Amino acid sequence: MTSPERTEHLVLPGVLTAHQAADTVRGILAAQRPDGAIPWFRGHHLDPWDHTEAAMALDAAGEHAAAARAYDWLARHQNADGSWYAAYADGDPDAVTDRGRETNFCAYVAVGVWHHYLTTGDEVFLDRMWPVVVAAVEFVLALQQPGGQIGWKREPDGTPVADALLTGSSSIHQALRCALAVAETREDPQPDWELAAGALAHAIRRHPERFLDKDRYSMDWYYPVLGGALTGAEAKARIEEGWDRFVVPGLGVRCVVPNPWVTGGESAELALALWALGESDRAVDVLKSIQHLRDDATGLYWTGYVYDDAAVWPVEQTTWTAGSLLLAVAALGGDEATCRVFSGTDLPEGLDPDCC
Repeated sequence: MTSPERTEHLVLPGVLTAHQAADTVRGILAAQRPDGAIPWFRGHHLDPWDHTEAAMALDAAGEHAAAARAYDWLARHQNADGSWYAAYADGDPDAVTDRGRETNFCAYVAVGVWHHYLTTGDEVFLDRMWPVVVAAVEFVLALQQPGGQIGWKREPDGTPVADALLTGSSSIHQALRCALAVAETREDPQPDWELAAGALAHAIRRHPERFLDKDRYSMDWYYPVLGGALTGAEAKARIEEGWDRFVVPGLGVRCVVPNPWVTGGESAELALALWALGESDRAVDVLKSIQHLRDDATGLYWTGYVYDDAAVWPVEQTTWTAGSLLLAVAALGGDEATCRVFSGTDLPEGLDPDCC
């Protein structure tokens, strides 16, 4: 059972005490089903990306057995083509509510598997999950376009959607590098993945026209940085360019402009991106700004807040919002596995074709 003693490494002044961190972890655990599934909250749906994000937060908090059960759920319910469906009612594998198969949802398992291995050193787990990662990556790369970007999804009938999302492709970039790290550890090189990751990074850095225009969404602003495709001066310039559009001082990060709605998940992810850039003070300020979303009774966080109406909306407390905040705090606190996954400093680079 999570206790403050187990979460002392997640203390961040103005953001979390050890007791608060323990409460947040217990909130995620309370939503996890006995079979390992972690829905948004009980009675809502599970999607594979947010399920994995919550599992990573559990690992960061030392709840390794619970995290392993979450990955076992993915292994048991992976489709034959390497995918997962976009939504399962309350995490029930027999109650699929969206049979689309989204590429960034499927790729993220590689990030979680690599994080769990770095956290636990469990080579048996890594060997068991390797075929799952391989199948997921192959499903994703089957939708890579000639320009390097990754098509968004396959429709329920299997029709591929060639349109690419910058946020999704940026998340896939991180996932491919984590998958390559797993391959390297297992001494099972995957040169085609390296080429794919390089082509994807090139598209993200140099060809915004290859992605659907979602410029109004904050995720499209910071995700190329969070996913590791943009680094250094280019990353800093991108963050500065969008700062005043998306950051609401004292409240958090807008989900989409011009809507007066800040969200906890986007705010925590921006904090992770800032930390990766070496701007820890700024990251802490962002995390402090969303403490108005915390519910001390549950330890969880409201998804968002409409500040013009001074109203929480939607009226839900999601495991992935709590998970993203815990991961941001873990990185800022120097948790080795979380730092290695989100800094990208020791992840294999893709082979940039420097063309197109």
